[in-house]
Amino acid sequence: MKVDIFDFELPKELIASQPVTPRHASRLLDLSVEGRMTDRHFSDLPDLLEAGDVLVCNDTKVIPARLYGRRGEAMVEVTLYHPVDGLSWWSFIKNAKRLKQGDAIAFYNDETPAEQSPFSATVIEKNAEDGVLLRFNCESSALPSFLEKFGFMPLPPYIKRDRPGKDSLWHKFDDKENYQTVYARCEGAVAAPTAGLHFTPEVMQRLKDKGVNQVFLTLHVGAGTFLPVKTENTEDHKMHAEYGIITPETAAAINQARQAGHRIIAVGTTSLRLLESAADDNGVVHPFAGETDIFITPGYKFKAIDMLITNFHLPKSTLFMLVSAVAGLETMKKAYAHAVAEKYRFYSYGDSSILKCVNKI
Repeated sequence: MKVDIFDFELPKELIASQPVTPRHASRLLDLSVEGRMTDRHFSDLPDLLEAGDVLVCNDTKVIPARLYGRRGEAMVEVTLYHPVDGLSWWSFIKNAKRLKQGDAIAFYNDETPAEQSPFSATVIEKNAEDGVLLRFNCESSALPSFLEKFGFMPLPPYIKRDRPGKDSLWHKFDDKENYQTVYARCEGAVAAPTAGLHFTPEVMQRLKDKGVNQVFLTLHVGAGTFLPVKTENTEDHKMHAEYGIITPETAAAINQARQAGHRIIAVGTTSLRLLESAADDNGVVHPFAGETDIFITPGYKFKAIDMLITNFHLPKSTLFMLVSAVAGLETMKKAYAHAVAEKYRFYSYGDSSILKCVNKI
């Protein structure tokens, strides 16, 4: 189908640059009942769910995968997105045209200029589809500590931050805490599963008290989630693969709940995509460990979920296509028009919605 049908107008002032405080004070557009649209706050979520419902959350933890570097006079911005081994990563690089195979990039931060930096990488390969393959010039055991020291949270391109340096304003924003769910524990993502950013210990306790079961899977979100769809037709778009794990315990909890007639609610498009990758045509979720590049567009029949909690996504993005598959394209266009009119906050640090799945096997 044509990508243009997923376009819509969004005023730039509605793009959130930082989250609200506390997180659960964010707004929640409720479309959990088909044909109804209600304005709420995320703190209302426990009131919308029932005892026995299962919330499936992604417990991946974002690593500081954005790096700023220099190669001679060229300044580059690196976003790591896919590990090859302990020292090699595929990356997207701003100003990559200034780089060639064999070039060394020295990374810097607010305290250490590039010319004094002990942290660098070498360009191994470049190609138009996958970006730039870098190999870090250090021991593999030292790479995590170098990333912690020199890396920044890999915020999406629509959240603006200055480059590091003596006049940097990075310190104004606590992105290392804000761009992480409260239940993050498995390091490996280079983008946050943003639907989970609204959860707080208070909301999680209220859900538990009500009898809502919260289970976890892991999908290490890649920076490819932010890539625009450049093709005219959805059939021609290639998704980047991401690694995910569903344990036997999590699969069993989901299957038992479904068998008992309870609802399965995916927290975020990442959780949904992994569940659908692991489910068979009877809706049974199987343990999973591997990569998925599933691309969900309208017409897809969902096997594993009944509802979805998700943020508001970019026009013509794979994520807007996915939510349109869940609730219907016309429903989502009306919902987004309502969100714009009511000045909801959009994208990663923005507000949330809860959708009923209307297209199931």
